[in-house]
Amino acid sequence: MSSGDDDASSSYRKRVASSASSAAAIVLSIFFLVFAPPSLIVRAIDDDGASIAANSKITTGGASTLQSGRTIAITRGVNLDNSDFRNKNLRGVAFQQSIVRDSDFRNSNLVGASFFDATMDGSNFEGADMSLCNVEMAQFNRAILKNAILREMYVSGSTLFEGVKDIEGSDWSETQLRKDQQKYLCGHPTAKGVNPTTGVDTRESLMCLD
Repeated sequence: MSSGDDDASSSYRKRVASSASSAAAIVLSIFFLVFAPPSLIVRAIDDDGASIAANSKITTGGASTLQSGRTIAITRGVNLDNSDFRNKNLRGVAFQQSIVRDSDFRNSNLVGASFFDATMDGSNFEGADMSLCNVEMAQFNRAILKNAILREMYVSGSTLFEGVKDIEGSDWSETQLRKDQQKYLCGHPTAKGVNPTTGVDTRESLMCLD
């Protein structure tokens, strides 16, 4: 066999080994998502947000129209009820179609994260930065958005803000709300105050008429 044939054979074996390793990594990622406890998932996606592409549940591609083509940490369909995400760096992480009820996101960095079609009933986002978040079809029943930065979020007509518990001091600047959503939020008893980080008045950011 010539040296050229040896090189080709060696290259082929390397490609096969690489493909096998990739397949094994995918299987392990799926296993992690299905069977890992929420506390372990929280630790895996902390620190570097979406940049931790080597850690567990990773996929390629966008979780939302705002994240197309990016590599992101993803928790699609995972039950994360009662999880503690306080003060975490969750920038760009996708929680799409996940169940995240009664969880604690206080003071977390959620810039560019995706909560597409996620259930967030009773979760606490006080002081969190949710700028550029995709919350299309998300549910905020009983959620706390006090002092949260909600600038330029991607909202659809299916996003449910009805039943939200507290929006005092939240900043909704440049977030395009449907008229009925805007009316509901402006009529909320906690629609008042100024965001302590941006200095923006809540009612002004919602473009309330009064």
